[in-house]
Amino acid sequence: MKFTVVAVGKLKERFWADACAEYLKRLQPYGKTVVKEVADVDPARVGGIDAAREREGAAILAVLSDATHVILLAIDGKERSSEGFSRRIDALKLGGASDISFVIGGSDGVSEAVRARADETLSFGPITLPHNLARVVLLEQLYRAQKISRGEPYHK
Repeated sequence: MKFTVVAVGKLKERFWADACAEYLKRLQPYGKTVVKEVADVDPARVGGIDAAREREGAAILAVLSDATHVILLAIDGKERSSEGFSRRIDALKLGGASDISFVIGGSDGVSEAVRARADETLSFGPITLPHNLARVVLLEQLYRAQKISRGEPYHK
């Protein structure tokens, strides 16, 4: 199993990077998990928000393989409990998916091309999360999903 997290922007603060590194380390026994960062684009430098979204979108699409199942994180996506998320990952695996990519867009969202490429959307609820925190939460939930799937204990 391979998980890829495609995220717009870099983790600037060490505590975000440390948290992500910890969950990436914990995920390694369950399959390959990688993070691919694409540059965020300043709308003021490219003629506005739409142009920035398009450039970020092109960069996102460039790193997604044709065979990957794409799950876009979006506030309007499907909400799932941790158990439901684990069941969804299991269902994808049973259905033949061996490569799943999660996309975390930029602060102004993603382009229509990225939305069109997504096979499904996932939401962590109606709250707005900073993108750095969304990345940590996603990695934690991926780890939790693997533990749930295997019936292994996980702290509550």
